[in-house]
Amino acid sequence: MTTVVVSLVVLAALVLAVVGFVSRRDRDRLSSEVDSTAVRQASANQHQHEAERHFGSGIAARHHNPPST
Repeated sequence: MTTVVVSLVVLAALVLAVVGFVSRRDRDRLSSEVDSTAVRQASANQHQHEAERHFGSGIAARHHNPPST
């Protein structure tokens, strides 16, 4: 009887350890994918903002200093 109880306790501990390890590994993997997506999106937003600012300053400069004839 003691052998059965000890075996069940060991089996339960192994199952809990495997479930904990797999859930931690999946959580780390998912968070890194989300982080890399956020970094790519932030970089794209920054480039778009810089392009809009550059375009806007070019238009302002042309209106401020018209081409000479």
